[in-house]
Amino acid sequence: MNDVLHSTQVVIEQALRRLGYGDDMIELLKEPIRLLTVRIPVRMDDGTTKVFTGYRSQHNDAVGPTKGGVRFHPAVTEKEVKALSIWMSLKCGIADLPYGGGKGGVICDPRKMSFRELERLSRGYVRAVSQIVGPTKDIPAPDVMTNSQIMAWMLDEYSRIREFDSPGFITGKPIVLGGSKGRETATARGVVIMIHEALRLKGIPLEGARIVIQGFGNAGSYLAKFMHESGASVIGISDVNGALYNKEGLDIPHLLDRRDSFGNVTNLFPKTISNEELLELPCDVLVPAAIENQITEANAARIGASIIVEAANGPTTLEATRIVTERGILLVPDVLASAGGVIVSYFEWVQNNQGYYWDESEIDNKLKLMMIRGFENVYEIHQTRKVDMRLAAYMSGVRKMAEAVRFRGWV
Repeated sequence: MNDVLHSTQVVIEQALRRLGYGDDMIELLKEPIRLLTVRIPVRMDDGTTKVFTGYRSQHNDAVGPTKGGVRFHPAVTEKEVKALSIWMSLKCGIADLPYGGGKGGVICDPRKMSFRELERLSRGYVRAVSQIVGPTKDIPAPDVMTNSQIMAWMLDEYSRIREFDSPGFITGKPIVLGGSKGRETATARGVVIMIHEALRLKGIPLEGARIVIQGFGNAGSYLAKFMHESGASVIGISDVNGALYNKEGLDIPHLLDRRDSFGNVTNLFPKTISNEELLELPCDVLVPAAIENQITEANAARIGASIIVEAANGPTTLEATRIVTERGILLVPDVLASAGGVIVSYFEWVQNNQGYYWDESEIDNKLKLMMIRGFENVYEIHQTRKVDMRLAAYMSGVRKMAEAVRFRGWV
């Protein structure tokens, strides 16, 4: 993920220069303001103690407390966590939330750990970072391979350390512990709203629109479900093992019923295609919802979609962004398209702070308003400044933070 951090910094610099800021602002905002590395000893079920490495990156807290997920994954790196915290800042800026970006991670493989080992690791992580997190400092949330149960353990540990109940410390919690309705599906719902807006701009009707989704995890599977229910035709989906394609449309309810907890389903079918082939299928909307660096200089000229909506973090490289933009493909970048998760996390934090909870229709309506407003702002910058949609999103996302830094007198 080294190159992803570098490319993020390149676009941050371009955005700030376009907005008229100088080297001092670029120097401050291209790196996180704070990065904590922790070592977490965990007693394993066999009686041995294993020591895990974890991180918490806080990009910038000029606007307000930092906010962002905690991922448990064997490929977590310091550079990845730093890049992701910068992206969270941009998402919060685009959505006009009172947050800076944060992100955490632990190098581990939850698939090879027992329930109790995961609990001990989750509690150990909170103990290790407890000095720099909290409802007015830095608010964690679920991310790759973490879920509401892990958030519940983290909440309980933080409440024990602080000796008071603090539901606003963490979001993505179970409903019974102060979680928000609509949180689990929020990222996918936000992507759906972006698909609607992009199709409208391109003059393509939603009914029968051909959708290809790379990735069948949380975001990808909910997205497939919502698109199928809205009358679109999901013609391709994939997981780590391969991809399924049917130009007449896949049986999405059947696939959702058969997928395992990690989003795998293609291994049940004898006839599959590769993820590489999936990305090049002719379609109206391609949604990369898996991992970074999937659309690159090598395959950008062969992408068969009219619209790309990035549900994953960093699926399209900078060079590929240039190529697909020049080809007339409308690209809705990750920092805009996947902002639904942090928006509904913000709603959860607000509800926790006021002790009053909204129903799901209110959450969905508020989410829709904020996502459409974000899309319109980014598209307007794209049109008026004659920049690609990614740079437009970065300009929209970084502006609020840069102004907050300037008013505080930091630079």
